[in-house]
Amino acid sequence: MFTKDLIAASATPIVLSILSEGDSYGYAIIERVRQCSDGDLSWKDGMLYPILYRLEKKELIESYAGSSDAGRKRKYYRILNEGRQALETQRAHWRRLNQIINQLEAV
Repeated sequence: MFTKDLIAASATPIVLSILSEGDSYGYAIIERVRQCSDGDLSWKDGMLYPILYRLEKKELIESYAGSSDAGRKRKYYRILNEGRQALETQRAHWRRLNQIINQLEAV
């Protein structure tokens, strides 16, 4: 449904938005993406983890060790202040792009 380019361009603000709701781990992030897109976006581990690595390297998020309810070890991610600022900037850019597309559609 969505092109690879559009998915790639939207991946960072989507991940940051999910983490702005609270700390999470990989599988839960993938499920949240599927849920909020009504199944239109179906990410795989191979797509998500490079994004998380890149965001962590840019110091927008951080990871920490945790455990599941069943006691299994998990790697959790949390958004940092710099990540919140980046998210607000990206949201503003997406809103502006949406305005431009809507204006062009009306012509």
